Amino acid sequence: MTKLLPYMKKYKIYALLAPIFVILEVLGDIILPYLMSLIVDVGVKNRNTQYIIKTGIIMIIATMLSMLSGIISAHFSARAGHGFASEIRKETFKKIQGFSFANLNDFTVSSLVTRLTNDCNIIGQVTMMSLRLAIRAPFMMLFALVMASGINSSLAKVFFVSIPFTTIVIVLVILKARPLFLKLQTKVDEVNSVIRENLTAIKVVKSFNRQEHEEMKFKKRNDSLRNTALEALSLIISIMPVLNLVIFSTIIAILWFGGQQIVAGSMEGGELIAFITYVTQILIMLMLMSMFFMQFLRGIISVERILEVWGTKSQITEIKNPVKELNDGSISFNNVRFSYPGCHGETLKDINFDIKSGEILGIIGSTGSSKTTLVQLIPRLYDVTEGSVVVDGTDVRDYDIRLLRDQVAFVLQKNTLFSGTIRENMLWGDAEASDEKIIKVLKQAQAWEFVSKYDDTLDHVVEQGGSNFSGGQKQRLTIARALMKDPKIIILDDSTSAVDTATNAKIQRTFKDELADITTIIIAQRISSIQYADRIIVMHEGEIESFGDHETLLDISPIYREIYESQEKGLVG
Repeated sequence: MTKLLPYMKKYKIYALLAPIFVILEVLGDIILPYLMSLIVDVGVKNRNTQYIIKTGIIMIIATMLSMLSGIISAHFSARAGHGFASEIRKETFKKIQGFSFANLNDFTVSSLVTRLTNDCNIIGQVTMMSLRLAIRAPFMMLFALVMASGINSSLAKVFFVSIPFTTIVIVLVILKARPLFLKLQTKVDEVNSVIRENLTAIKVVKSFNRQEHEEMKFKKRNDSLRNTALEALSLIISIMPVLNLVIFSTIIAILWFGGQQIVAGSMEGGELIAFITYVTQILIMLMLMSMFFMQFLRGIISVERILEVWGTKSQITEIKNPVKELNDGSISFNNVRFSYPGCHGETLKDINFDIKSGEILGIIGSTGSSKTTLVQLIPRLYDVTEGSVVVDGTDVRDYDIRLLRDQVAFVLQKNTLFSGTIRENMLWGDAEASDEKIIKVLKQAQAWEFVSKYDDTLDHVVEQGGSNFSGGQKQRLTIARALMKDPKIIILDDSTSAVDTATNAKIQRTFKDELADITTIIIAQRISSIQYADRIIVMHEGEIESFGDHETLLDISPIYREIYESQEKGLVG
């Protein structure tokens, strides 16, 4: 918790005031049994109505002050707890944003979602309980013990049996509960994983009519979560009969011994009532403390899971004084080798080539030939295992990461649009861009031809994931968004696969004529998408099989020629 406490700084005034008002609430609750004993032993015994009324008014005032203090402390603890959880969630999200692609492979998406939501919420709840229950219970027990001992010290000896016995039971249950709560959080991760996978691929599920299969898979995970939760809950419930047995046994013992003292005249009836009330308060607080410790255990596990995220260092690190200037889009791969973390084999082997600034480079190859992996090394989505990737004469590892990624625009294979409007999506590339600039890049990406037909044009709503656009429209919008950055290098990872041939040709012509100063790398499955590139790389099993222009590759590359001929036959067919 010491690593998390600095994030309470904004809410420290609430965290300090909450316990103060809790103690005031406890004082009000503690004085009530004593006042009640005075009413019985003094007022009722002496038939002093005035004394009864006076003491009753004091009890009402004490009750009201106690209630007010309780409300204020609950408000302050809620502000501190939820605020604390919010700050931790914000920091955790920030840490995740700084992860490299390799780091993201260490955690499942569902686990990260659970940590950002469920675990942070539990930490907030435990903080609230710590500021109220963890303060109230010990003080209530202490003050009640003092008051009970003051009433009858010999009768208070009963606590030497009940309190140690109750404490032992609580400790034993807590020790057994800890692994169950850890297992419970893991089960929540698994349920979230199924939900995310199903909702992300809901169209595929429906198209294959696999709803029943998915429901059964969800049921299996959900039942497992339920069973684990019931196991943990059963353990908690098992404490209750034991604690109730202790409470009632203690009360019976006090009634027995206290009754004998009343008969002997060494104790008043009101004192016995007050004593029993104090005993009940003490034992109930012990019971509540057991509940707190159970939740505290979940909180510890949640803290460990959060700190696991915080303690994961990005594999993409920045040097102390990075280069903060990138003037052109020239690229050089020098003896590059790459292996994914945890994999023994090499994904890329001995990659060497140079691209001049402003060149258009095509990359083609069979599925699994590592085309995407190759280009991901340029903006440092991964770092090379050996060798170097150089942009504008500087190793990419020496650049300021933010600068490098601003100057290298990457249109991923999977197109993602964010809910909002077309304008808001375009502003991801340039937050200060004018409508004129947005329209210009939409035209360059051949997207303006359909955007202009909407009545609200740039304000047209983009639904979640861009589900209200076709595949080709989404591709053109994501290309436009990348161009908004005014990059020195743009990488299109099979980003025109859903675009018709005529539109694809227009996009290629735009890159060649209007964007000639931008180095363009196009990964494609269709030769028609890259045949007019200045040069083309043919990838095969993580190596460069051939490198040259379209005509040269038809002569020297069997792989390229085979792809070309198969696609030409397909067109003819």
